[in-house]
Amino acid sequence: MAGDLIYAYRVLRLPLLDVEGSTIGKLDDIVLLPPIGAAAPQVVGFVALSQRRRIFVNAARVGELDNLGARLRSWDLDVNPFHKRPGELLVSDLLDRRIGAETVSDLALRPVASRVNSWEVAKVRLARRRPLRRRAAYRIVDWDMVASLFATTESAVQAASLRDMHPADVAATLRAVPLAQRRQIAEMMEDDRLADLLEELPEEEQLRIIEGLDVERLLDVFEEMEYDDLADLLAEMPGDQRNRVLDAMDLDEAAIVRRLLSYAEGTAGSLLTPDVIILGPTATVADALANVRDPDWLVSIAAQVFVTQPPFVAPTGRYLGVVHFQRLLREPPSMELGRILEEEPTIAPDLPEAEVAAKLATYNLLSIAVCDEQQRLLGAITVDDVLDRLLPRDWREATSQEASA
Repeated sequence: MAGDLIYAYRVLRLPLLDVEGSTIGKLDDIVLLPPIGAAAPQVVGFVALSQRRRIFVNAARVGELDNLGARLRSWDLDVNPFHKRPGELLVSDLLDRRIGAETVSDLALRPVASRVNSWEVAKVRLARRRPLRRRAAYRIVDWDMVASLFATTESAVQAASLRDMHPADVAATLRAVPLAQRRQIAEMMEDDRLADLLEELPEEEQLRIIEGLDVERLLDVFEEMEYDDLADLLAEMPGDQRNRVLDAMDLDEAAIVRRLLSYAEGTAGSLLTPDVIILGPTATVADALANVRDPDWLVSIAAQVFVTQPPFVAPTGRYLGVVHFQRLLREPPSMELGRILEEEPTIAPDLPEAEVAAKLATYNLLSIAVCDEQQRLLGAITVDDVLDRLLPRDWREATSQEASA
């Protein structure tokens, strides 16, 4: 349906499909963000019925929306019950709403040309029932002809206005508003956007912003954060609150975070992320490129594939080497990674962070592997995280002040 209008009434009859096209649920509602100035209301996600639950499916998780259904672009799916957040609009709440002598009978969506996997409201279908006529008369208008239909609070509009900004710019913008308003805006943000924002703030500011969020919302946001950033945040929490969060987390994810928290401050272990691309020596270049293509990977992580013996989740089997993205582009798809390995230096988790920076600079690396005494891969440290740690604590504030000057 690319380039065509698709009506909400039709969307709400579509199945929710997994990556392979199997039905895993049914779309039940559409979640909108309010309009910003002349920009149309955006589709932030869908509510789906799956296994007798109403769950939220972020629009960014949907790879295709066509006559066959809404197909997910990855296997990742949050099955927690859907809860409408302040400022969000549900299409079901807008249908049948009166506008003068007419009622809203349907909304038409269209793809946003400038963004992948994104839709916005384009038209509104209005119905008018006239005396002595059995059928209603319909007309279709542009959404801005009935803009009052999408009216909401000022904080919700401000939250929506931040949606397309870089997280660093969002952080700079929010520093200029009072803390209470910051918290309101943060509460209205989608989980992934709030996670991105938190990763751009010092830990003490992160704690102030999330102070009013309940544990369930915190867990949703924390699932979207990078493990190293999450560990830094939890390390700043009071012990009782940190333990409550860890106890409520998925057991495997909690184990990863606890391991990161065990490393001493100022060491390589406190900087590493275990969430990197790891494959075996018999995996092919085609396998590696398929992983690199995943848009959820950070650029610094997707720049290379680490090769180990199984298991392929940190801590892995014996670390063998790395294959960089450029090398993958030069080799045939069938080439096994074990035949094109590069042996770059690795570091131990207790190495001081200043020496980590020296290693990255000496060998011109975007990231460096961290291994234990048994040469098992524990994760990697990326150059952006090293810079973040070595720069003065107030570098973000100084940068945002220079940008606004």
